[in-house]
Amino acid sequence: MTDQANNAAISLDLIQATAGELMAKAAIEIPEDYLTGLKAAADSETGDLSSFVLQAMLENYGAAKEDRRAMCGDTGVPRWYVKLGNEARVEGGMVALETALRRATAEATDGVPLRPNRVHPLWRTDHNNNVGMGAPEIEYGFEPDGDWIDLITVHKGGLFGTDYRMLFPSDGIEGIKRFYLDSLVAFGKRGLACQPAIIGIGLGGSKDTCMVLGKRASTLRVVGSSNPDPKIAELEDEFKDLGNSIGMGAMGFVGSNMVIDCNIEVGYCHTGGMQMSVHAFCLSSRRAVARLHPDGRVEHRTDPDWFTPYQRRETVDWPALQEAAE
Repeated sequence: MTDQANNAAISLDLIQATAGELMAKAAIEIPEDYLTGLKAAADSETGDLSSFVLQAMLENYGAAKEDRRAMCGDTGVPRWYVKLGNEARVEGGMVALETALRRATAEATDGVPLRPNRVHPLWRTDHNNNVGMGAPEIEYGFEPDGDWIDLITVHKGGLFGTDYRMLFPSDGIEGIKRFYLDSLVAFGKRGLACQPAIIGIGLGGSKDTCMVLGKRASTLRVVGSSNPDPKIAELEDEFKDLGNSIGMGAMGFVGSNMVIDCNIEVGYCHTGGMQMSVHAFCLSSRRAVARLHPDGRVEHRTDPDWFTPYQRRETVDWPALQEAAE
């Protein structure tokens, strides 16, 4: 028998129960890394109205946690990121896993409660449970080792705070900076995002993967983390300072803290282009994570730990697997 055949399956009851807990955690409890960044912004904010907003939000977060109620009236659009170790098994298979996540989403909409934001784009059909065609989104990642499953829920604002542009190699770093600043100014002046926010930038890939990279950069990396490429890490620090130098603060008011952190992720692209996407998470950065083991253990954390070396690999084969084969 194979090693996989000997592994116990992770039960559907455990998946659905944990998913329900995560939905409540994400809606109610601010991740500590973001809360620390927000407090630092509040301490250094120079704009009167921006300072007022930041202090009010910090008080709101405390009240939400104490009362066990959603921190924001607009609870966004819940989505799931699922990462599986290579030896992980799910009771009933992957279709059953997706059903469990959809059930947990529907139950949390009524139980937390969450605002039922999902409607049909044309007929505006609303099932009042944040579930429908393509909703909630479920995205997958895999790791070479382990028999665990990571469940990550993100409640991201579902309207604006996102932009995309096809740049060209000749635009260079200066072109990236221009589009970045154009986006932040538009977000602030037109009320297209709730600042301050974690900003995610996707560079490269195709148009769709560029958008995915940027969204994941904004939602799946913690405040204070750095891209492992030192030159990209320098750009992240520079872009954070640049975003906070344009004179805008909380909710677009005059201020000095528009960006809590800036995260950049890259993907190989067509030789003639340099795709770029910019994403603002939300002033209420809502995410929650748990690792489920086949023996029934559940480990809660707030760091999605999505961008591992395996997720950023450039080689055809994963070196560790290649070495094992040899």
